[in-house]
Amino acid sequence: MKPSARKKRAPRARANSRRSPAALQKKVLPEYFSEISSRPTHLDDKGRLRMVNVSAKPVTLRRAVAEARVRMSSRALQAIRKGNLPKGDIGAAVRIAAIHAAKKTSDFIPLCHPLSLDHVEVRTRTTKTEMIIETEAVTTARTGVEMEAMTAAAVGALVVYDMVKSMERGVTIGPVRLLEKEGGRSGRWTRLRTS
Repeated sequence: MKPSARKKRAPRARANSRRSPAALQKKVLPEYFSEISSRPTHLDDKGRLRMVNVSAKPVTLRRAVAEARVRMSSRALQAIRKGNLPKGDIGAAVRIAAIHAAKKTSDFIPLCHPLSLDHVEVRTRTTKTEMIIETEAVTTARTGVEMEAMTAAAVGALVVYDMVKSMERGVTIGPVRLLEKEGGRSGRWTRLRTS
């Protein structure tokens, strides 16, 4: 008895392995997608990085607030509160460095637009376990000022480390995060603060 002949299956159509640039971008670079945009604005239709063209956007008032937290020992924090650091006035050093960094943000972040800042404010405070640098940046422009505020906070935190490293090497920086932003198409956004 002949073995039953197996039915040959029709060849399955191969799925197109070449994804569209948008699908590939969304998988590989999800951080560029937001709830207000269906595609990554910093990528062109071929997936290449680009500087976004904002010339068609209206000029509006833009504001952003960010913070950086710097954890350290109680001994180092006590020296900050008493003004006993070997390198001098930490508050002044942080403020000057953070303001300068905000003005130079587009030099550090390659896809940022150079912005003319109307105002930069730097506020510092200490808790039982950390020093907090809060920065606020304001401009009248076609694009947001979030990166300027965050860059200022990050550089301020690095200055704190530099000022206390002779007393303690185990300083930890982070998080560096956006707290608020205003202006533009997306309007106002505020982070829910827990501390």
